[in-house]
Amino acid sequence: MKFDLHVHSDHSKDSKSSHDDILEAARKRGLEGLAICDHDTIEGGLACEIRALELGLEISVIPGVEVTSSKGHILVLGVRKDIEPLLSPEETIRRARKLGGTVIIPHPFKRSSHGIGSFEGLDIDAVEVFNSRCLFNGANRKAAIEAKRLEIPGVAGSDSHIPEMVGQAYTEIDASENTLEAVLRAIREGDVSPAGKNTPTHIILEQMTGSAKRKILTKLFGKV
Repeated sequence: MKFDLHVHSDHSKDSKSSHDDILEAARKRGLEGLAICDHDTIEGGLACEIRALELGLEISVIPGVEVTSSKGHILVLGVRKDIEPLLSPEETIRRARKLGGTVIIPHPFKRSSHGIGSFEGLDIDAVEVFNSRCLFNGANRKAAIEAKRLEIPGVAGSDSHIPEMVGQAYTEIDASENTLEAVLRAIREGDVSPAGKNTPTHIILEQMTGSAKRKILTKLFGKV
């Protein structure tokens, strides 16, 4: 099954992707599921999960969150409560475990996206070894090498902030059935493989430009 494990909706300040647009893009890409991982909030994932059911789509939505730890970002999948940001990575992961979360380190060596850097010694389930938003693949290659050295499963995600990016990278998941429990168990057990390709440069630049404009407008006029 194909799952994009790193998608942002309009519940992230740097994304304008509606849930309907995300789900339509996922359908066109032939995905069986995706994880909504907005910055420091689970609200987008919970809302998108409900919306997929309302639309009667055969697409599984994993509620998740991209938590800002004191050293960088951490993806937590399958949780339904927020995790306080800016805690240490170790404490962030401890809280994720208490909530039953599956923990993935995204783009660890991509500093411009708040990569955490070294993940050795952390209690994690997988590492994002292919992030389609990387303009250059050095950060992806380094993540893949480290994950292999530490014998940690590697996954892939689009890190989509606009609908056109959804499913550009995805994870092949060998689960017994397309349920939340089975998919998360397969990730934890390493029954996964990364796949996909880099997002075209012009799409990444379009997203980055839009994000910068929104940040400027927010500073000038408040929420936009």
